Amino acid sequence: MGATHSSCLSEKSIHEFTVKDSKGKDVDLSVYKGKVLLVVNVASKCGFTDTNYTQLTELYSKYKDKGFEILAFPCNQFLKQEPGTSLDAIEFACTRYKAEYPIFKKIRVNGPNAEPVFKFLKASKPGFMGSRIKWNFTKFLVNKDGNVIGRYSPTTSPLNIEADIKKALGEV
Repeated sequence: MGATHSSCLSEKSIHEFTVKDSKGKDVDLSVYKGKVLLVVNVASKCGFTDTNYTQLTELYSKYKDKGFEILAFPCNQFLKQEPGTSLDAIEFACTRYKAEYPIFKKIRVNGPNAEPVFKFLKASKPGFMGSRIKWNFTKFLVNKDGNVIGRYSPTTSPLNIEADIKKALGEV
C-alpha cells in the first residue's frame, strides 16, 4: 500500500498514502474516501497568499457539508516564503484567514525529498513544468475515489475552480 517505489506510480489513489499532521502524527488519507479533495501547497509570505487563503476559506465554508475537504501543506521551497514551523503556518492561516480545514506538517513538494503524496499528485497530472511544482498554491483536485482530476496553477484563484468542484461533488 505505501510508497515502495521511488516513482510512486504503484499507488492508484491518494487514499493509499499516510502523511503527518502539524504535530507529526500520522494521518491515513483513506479517512477522506468518498470526499472531493483540493490539495494545495501553501505559504504565508507569498504574493498569492491573501487571494488563495481568502478564497479557500470561502470554498470550504460553502462545500464542507457537501463532501468537500481542503488539504493544505505548508512548503518553504519557493523563496523561503513559509519560514516558520508547521504550527506557525497553522496559526497564521487560522488566525488571519479563519481556516478550518486541515493544515499538515511542512513538506517539500519538489526534489528527491518531496513528500510521496506530492510525487503521486504530480505524476497523475503533470503540469507546465512536467513533474515539478511551479510555485506556492499549486492546486490538485481529487475525486471521491482518490483520483486526481485536475491541476491548477498558482495564478488560478480557488474560486475559478468552483465549477469543477461542484461537478466532482455531483452538483452539476
